[in-house]
Amino acid sequence: MDKLTVRDIDVRGKRVLVRVDFNVPLDEKTGAILDDSRIRAALPTIEYLTGRGARVILASHLGRPDGKVVESMRMAPVAARLAELLGKRVAVTRKCVGSEAEKAARALADGDVLLLENLRFHAEEEKNDPAFAAALARLAEVYVDDAFGTAHRAHASITGVAEHLPAVAGLLMEKELDAFGGLLEKPDRPFAALLGGAKIGDKVAMLQNIIGRVDSVLIGGGMAATFLKAKGLEIGRSLFEADRVGLAGDLMKQAAGRKVRLVLPTDVVVAAELKAGARTQIVAADRVPADQRIADIGPQTMRLFVEELRACRTVFWNGPMGVYEVAQFAAGTRAVAETLAGLKAKTVIGGGSTADVVADLGLTDKMTFVSTGGGASLSLLGGEKLPGVEALLDRSAKS
Repeated sequence: MDKLTVRDIDVRGKRVLVRVDFNVPLDEKTGAILDDSRIRAALPTIEYLTGRGARVILASHLGRPDGKVVESMRMAPVAARLAELLGKRVAVTRKCVGSEAEKAARALADGDVLLLENLRFHAEEEKNDPAFAAALARLAEVYVDDAFGTAHRAHASITGVAEHLPAVAGLLMEKELDAFGGLLEKPDRPFAALLGGAKIGDKVAMLQNIIGRVDSVLIGGGMAATFLKAKGLEIGRSLFEADRVGLAGDLMKQAAGRKVRLVLPTDVVVAAELKAGARTQIVAADRVPADQRIADIGPQTMRLFVEELRACRTVFWNGPMGVYEVAQFAAGTRAVAETLAGLKAKTVIGGGSTADVVADLGLTDKMTFVSTGGGASLSLLGGEKLPGVEALLDRSAKS
């Protein structure tokens, strides 16, 4: 990675503003944190800084309050959980900018930790408002971006602050960039991309960029319906992207031209409705009944995918193979997840819902790397420059 990191700067006695991604899921009724993996992912950077005498000021968003104060989206529960994990007090402000936040920041001693209130209580955050960015920057002397999950956003706390303070990467950011850089630059082969989820639309750039870098692409999930449609097959009432059928056809031609194996389902699980209790049947992928919808890959396809994956030394996975939220349509996703967990290969999980699936199955520790950023990982693999990364100091800037 060609960006400076926290290891390259002296932080002792300095107020360090750290952008983290603490956008954790909360129980709607109790407000309890349902999954603290994003908090845990930031611990190495926080502990590195506090261990070296930095005065740490954490900034994050939580939920989608749309620029308004929403009591159920306050950061207090996150601060409480972080305090438990760190084994030390974590103060939390009622506002992320202004006199209260500035006073709290100035009061910090070496090794202290302060969590600012939800950044997105202010509409200025997502608008990258210069005055809001400057207000955040006044709290600190150094800026650290450890929020890979938001690195594809040009928001005030991500790019705006970096215009006012020396800006470097945190340890999680470094780990994420190294993991995906390795996929693009020097993967051990054979290298497969296992792709699912509902749509091709959010994966277009990634597909176009990665098609010439992999040995095989395995397509499942709802997006498989668009590829099957592009082959002229009957997909019944399955949801597909009509405006992406041509693109799917082009990608299949590109794969064939580059001698990349593009593997589509040969059989599928179908149902009239994609809900619990629906009657299901397994049919050939070219024999989907007119009144049915594709809900999961079938057993033959599972075996085909598993065989392909077992031959690989590197696998990138993004997107479930079926409607994973419904237990009877989750078998395909479980099959590939369990296969990846048992491989003697580099397995990189592309964040978002895929990371949630892996965590739900208790397989996170069995994967080589599980990203904290779904959208950011797709942008990076699509060859895009991430605003949050571009804003950081280049290693060549180190004197």
